[in-house]
Amino acid sequence: MKFNRPSQLLLVSMIGLLAATLLTACQIVTIDYLFVATAGSSGSGGAGQIQTFAVDAGSGAIRTVDAAVSSGGATPVSMVVTSDYANLYVANQGSDSVVHFSIADSGVLTAKDTITLDFAPASIAVNSTGTYLYVTGGTNPSELAAYPLSSGTIGSLAAEVPLSLASPNSGDLLVPTGVTVLENGSDVYVTAYDKSAYNPGGNTTSTANPGWVFGFATGSGGALTVTAGSPYQAGVKPSALTGDPTNRFVYVTDFASNELIGYTIVGDGVLNFMVNGPFKTGNEPIALTVEPRGLYIYVVDSLQNSVTSYSIVQATGAASATSSAVGGANPTDTEPVALVVDPALGRYVYTANYLGNSISGFKLDPNSGSLTPTQATPYVTGQNPTAIVAVPHGNHAVQVVTP
Repeated sequence: MKFNRPSQLLLVSMIGLLAATLLTACQIVTIDYLFVATAGSSGSGGAGQIQTFAVDAGSGAIRTVDAAVSSGGATPVSMVVTSDYANLYVANQGSDSVVHFSIADSGVLTAKDTITLDFAPASIAVNSTGTYLYVTGGTNPSELAAYPLSSGTIGSLAAEVPLSLASPNSGDLLVPTGVTVLENGSDVYVTAYDKSAYNPGGNTTSTANPGWVFGFATGSGGALTVTAGSPYQAGVKPSALTGDPTNRFVYVTDFASNELIGYTIVGDGVLNFMVNGPFKTGNEPIALTVEPRGLYIYVVDSLQNSVTSYSIVQATGAASATSSAVGGANPTDTEPVALVVDPALGRYVYTANYLGNSISGFKLDPNSGSLTPTQATPYVTGQNPTAIVAVPHGNHAVQVVTP
């Protein structure tokens, strides 16, 4: 069949229009960058790596961007970004260090400065104003340290306080597992378990309660003052903790008891147990986060290879499993150990899967809190990912809605 010239031009135009439409429909729009810390090589002393992934707005699928960069030390275990998303910090347990990176609008990381600690770090946190970095770790003694930040640069040690129990258990061996600072910056909390009282497969020398939350009020110059009543009992083996964005509640995962422990924050940072807690989780909960609006909690169950979602009762802070989690949580790849909610839209959840060498992605339903798998999940990472954080792409607003 032959076409005259006007018909040919019309056909070409139609084909071009169709191609343009398909290209637009398939165009990947980046809304966030994910940063994932991995072991990088075999052995516990292997050099750490940080990989960068871009998040697609429409599907939540992620793709690798840029080459991996060194974490600046061995065995990275924890990462945090400042609230302006301009700085990233990584704690390297194998080299007793914290390394600071600047974050470009394109997601490119540039190493800036490093501090060497006098203990092996377990977890780090930054206050919402980006003025202090908090580091916990070490054993016998275990400690919490505060470092000032100036335009992201880590300054000299401002305060260092030990974590210890009262006599007769003051000599017990405490193992810190997590640190968080309230959104208003007024209080810092640390989880730790007493290895002298809880040591599966080994000997115990203490009859003390095994799990604890230590509370500290922040003060001028980075001072840390023990909160009244601290430390607070926290089950058997608290593994992580977080506060809600309204500064009313603190939540702790108990790895050994398969529970989510809730506390209400009363005057001067004091913690009281929620009267209707603790709340059941999957097997071996190891990480958790509250989504930006403060309406839902997500808990990683490492042995169960899943994420469980909970709604927060705003009046009391009580947590109840969402309908999608009743009777079964959301499956991930093998041994998830960390998770993050995307900050640009607050609509995607990602887990770092230590033995799966992968990231699992989920789409978050803002009305119910339930999760559904993102396109093509899970996504391949380097060896043994341990930590994950996210920053919004520069042309997207951050989703924060106070309940």
